Amino acid sequence: MKRSSSKGILDKGSTAVMEHEDVDADAAGIEWEMRPGGMLVQRRDVTDAAAVFGPLVKIKVSFGLVSHDITAPAHGSFGDVKRLLVPLTGLAPKEQRLLFKGVEKEDSEALHMAGVKDKAKLILVEDPAARERKVQEQYKQEKITHSYQIVTSIQAEVDKLAEQVSTSEGSFRSGDALSASELRRLNEALMQRLLRLDGIEAVGEAKILRRTQVKRVQGLVEAVDRLRAALMQPPPKENQVVVTTQWETFDGGMGSLAVPPPSSASVNANWETFE
Repeated sequence: MKRSSSKGILDKGSTAVMEHEDVDADAAGIEWEMRPGGMLVQRRDVTDAAAVFGPLVKIKVSFGLVSHDITAPAHGSFGDVKRLLVPLTGLAPKEQRLLFKGVEKEDSEALHMAGVKDKAKLILVEDPAARERKVQEQYKQEKITHSYQIVTSIQAEVDKLAEQVSTSEGSFRSGDALSASELRRLNEALMQRLLRLDGIEAVGEAKILRRTQVKRVQGLVEAVDRLRAALMQPPPKENQVVVTTQWETFDGGMGSLAVPPPSSASVNANWETFE
């Protein structure tokens, strides 16, 4: 009996060729691999996949105008085929429908039991319900984007109007003359933006932005209304005399009807006659 010794370095998760000394020729050059559990086993070549998964079959899957060639275990299921098609089609397994010989197959049905052999052909179609959900989701996203863009454009217009309102307020505080027609134009422009915002059917972030802009425009309209009201008030006249009434209180009370006491002054009753 021959003794053999082996030497080499084997890291976990990697493969290495063990060098054997004084061994039979058929034992030399064996490749080993470390399995995740730490077990050292002989490395299997890709061509030995049939020994692990059983016999393999090559299948051609037609999806619209595109064909995909895949290799699957002959004793696998149609659900396994769907999982292999996910990276090729972008469809989740629940969004796929596989047909073999014109009949839709269930995920749990085995390939060999359905008669799928090497070089068999399958047809893949997208599930109508899944496609409809995608269309609705895409429409919803496009609607959100469109409404958000409209609100954003109105926001830019309101920014310019807000600057004009701020300028008018500054002029009023400084005592500068304000134009009634300009204030009326500002009011009408703000009301038009308010009506446009009210007519937008927004959802998501666009709805929040629309609500914010509505409150903002309402505040600007109120500011313009205050300026217009102040402009309509007549200015105070110069050198205007202000009359105030002061009431005097007597012992008998304000407006007393008590008869005043008789006067002590003497009355001369002699009358003089002139010619």
